[in-house]
Amino acid sequence: MAKCDEGYLCEVCGHDVAAITESDLYLRYVIGMLDPEVLHTTPERHIRCNPALAQFIVADEFPAVVVEGDFDKRQLDARFVADREDLVTRGWRRLQKVADIEDAIINYPLPEVRGPRASD
Repeated sequence: MAKCDEGYLCEVCGHDVAAITESDLYLRYVIGMLDPEVLHTTPERHIRCNPALAQFIVADEFPAVVVEGDFDKRQLDARFVADREDLVTRGWRRLQKVADIEDAIINYPLPEVRGPRASD
């Protein structure tokens, strides 16, 4: 099968990342952690396959992810954790919205990531 026919396979578990709402790649793009120029060259993962980031999603619809060890948010500065939870959760919610609308990819990121001309 040609690479383009395989879909987007998770570099961690090897399974298909079937929807943008499950995409760690696009979540990182939406919150400003990934430049749009590297979207096509960056490996894909399921959000839950990146627990160091997924643990910061705080939403009833997203079962909590717990990380043990050095990257456990319970071991980090409380202010940093609060800020990161706010950003990543808002990014995750934005990702859920863009899945249902047809919009240019440049409009996916959160307004503060897009810049001063951002509209939402």
